[in-house]
Amino acid sequence: MNSIYNPLLESFEEAPFSKIKDEHYKPAILEAIKTAGKEIDAIANSQEAPGFENTVAALDFAGKQLDRVTSVFFNLNSAETNKEIQQIAQEVSPLLTEFKNDTILNKTLFERVKTVFEEQENLQLNVEEKTLLEKKYKAFSRNGANLPEEKQQELRAIDKELSSLSLKFGENVLEETNKFELQILNEEDLKGLPESFREEAKATAEAKEKQGWIFTLQYPSYIPFMKYAENRELRKKMSVAFGAKGFHGDDLDNRENVLSIAKLRHQRANLLGFETHAHFVLEQRMAETPEKVNNFLNELLEKAKPAAKREFTELENFAKKLDNIERLEKWDAAFYGEKLKQELFDLNDEKLKPYFKLENVIEGVFLVANKLYGLNFTEVFDVDKYHPDVKTYKVTDEYNEIIALFYADFHPREGKRNGAWMTIYKQQYIQNNQNERPHISIVCNFTKPSKTEPSLLTFNEVTTLFHEFGHALHGMLANTTYPSLSGANVYWDFVELPSQVLENWCYEKEALQLFAKHYKTGEAIPMELIEKIKESANFHEGMATVRQLSFGMLDLSWHGIDPTNITNVKAHEDKAFEATKLYPNVPENCMSTSFSHIFQGGYSAGYYSYKWAEVLDADTFEYFQEQGIFSREVANKFRENILSQGGTEHPMELYKRFRGKEPQPEALLKRAGLIPK
Repeated sequence: MNSIYNPLLESFEEAPFSKIKDEHYKPAILEAIKTAGKEIDAIANSQEAPGFENTVAALDFAGKQLDRVTSVFFNLNSAETNKEIQQIAQEVSPLLTEFKNDTILNKTLFERVKTVFEEQENLQLNVEEKTLLEKKYKAFSRNGANLPEEKQQELRAIDKELSSLSLKFGENVLEETNKFELQILNEEDLKGLPESFREEAKATAEAKEKQGWIFTLQYPSYIPFMKYAENRELRKKMSVAFGAKGFHGDDLDNRENVLSIAKLRHQRANLLGFETHAHFVLEQRMAETPEKVNNFLNELLEKAKPAAKREFTELENFAKKLDNIERLEKWDAAFYGEKLKQELFDLNDEKLKPYFKLENVIEGVFLVANKLYGLNFTEVFDVDKYHPDVKTYKVTDEYNEIIALFYADFHPREGKRNGAWMTIYKQQYIQNNQNERPHISIVCNFTKPSKTEPSLLTFNEVTTLFHEFGHALHGMLANTTYPSLSGANVYWDFVELPSQVLENWCYEKEALQLFAKHYKTGEAIPMELIEKIKESANFHEGMATVRQLSFGMLDLSWHGIDPTNITNVKAHEDKAFEATKLYPNVPENCMSTSFSHIFQGGYSAGYYSYKWAEVLDADTFEYFQEQGIFSREVANKFRENILSQGGTEHPMELYKRFRGKEPQPEALLKRAGLIPK
């Protein structure tokens, strides 16, 4: 133990955020790496004959302190970062990669795991133990344990460089997002923008001690601007800035990072005996191969493209009729889409937002979880937080047993990356007959309260909150023995099922009536608005589907081929988008240079999984609809077979146990209105 006090090296239940200073991180991580290394060595050099408990299970519980410290550090690097934290991340990431490789390439340790793996038939292991054994064995065999020494050194060098490059990629995207601002001084240029949104922009300008109104590339600022601003030139300016992140030929340019990451991943896959990075990744996914993924994406594209083309033509004609727009551009999409939606359904965000006060929506998602799973959420004020915006809740079940600690962080800040995600500060696991309960967090970027209004969510933000909360339930209701199989530690193309399925409740009258109440009058959302939400659910679903498929195809274009000869990121991307293209190309824009999901997050060769999981979620929700959306019987089956099981068994086996059959894509196509109901 260091003689200097370091809160991260103390034994802690809840993360001691208020006590942590930036200078604590690196020493704590170095010390925790040392401790974890000793634990690994003790397993590798044990004099006992290798067995499941003393080798495989012991390995899963090793490095617990390191997991806790790094989860705090990297979560804050996403949600509350600064230059110093980013610098520390660059310094410690290669060390963590090296430690991981030291473990994976430890011959003595691998021999012990291999011995247990080869003797498993005589060990009478249960399903979870068998899964853990296979997972541990593959972690070694798939990551270089069988390679000769010089190849292992090559692998180490690649991994080290990759960890540094992906961090740099993310830092550049964040800095680009924070750097841009559109300052408007002429009130005429605000035409079309709702009053609440103008007020927010005014507050942003005041906070920066500037005149007028300021709009940024943060989602709560960018998206409404693109939907409502009548000044087409300003929409273009915002759109081009958003699409050009990491594509300016300056020191924040990500093109070289993209090319290097793609090529290094390919080299790594080849080194390990795989044709491409996608072949390596998909071996441990439900989809299994790039061919299956391509077939899946192309099959959906075939169904969605005719609808997308019809919708695009309709939108083109509408924009021409309304404003004599000769050529529909990307910066027109949200604006005319919103206007057409209003004309067809008499529905817009401004009509809906008063019914979606953030606090009411939080209460609503808690009520849905209570009706389905008997969970209760009590806000607590004695839990340490990393920012005043964060809310903390104690989660209990019907018997008042502690289920989880839940953190929620809802508003944008400069130190927080864009988007929304679920994360974990402490895994659930069972050790020494003690069921350790998890600490789960969701992080979003929703509209802040203004001087005159509370935080009122758009309907899209409501579904985002339900989505992330679905992930959180997966973490909270985990009930497995081993930490690496707990909660969301599942095949990547299965991980979106719990999140996407929960979005369905946002469209249901029974659920909306629980929480959609006018923030001023308390009046429940009128039935006619609920009907319009339902009616408009498939508005431009063809275009939305094609857009999502285009991202999956772009991902595979980087990871499902040999990228060695790619020199021009933009040209490569344009070719990948050819089959899904609807809008004219924008030369100043490049998606790859800010596609954080695949170049910084965990979605490389996995972006298709959003659509894959939609098939599962539509099929799952169809079951709920048959039995009633608050059916405790179906909810219990979903909890017992999916949510609590984590990665203890192959997801298709879990799914079939829940549903009684394999998922049918028809449910998704019907819901999307792409085939008749």
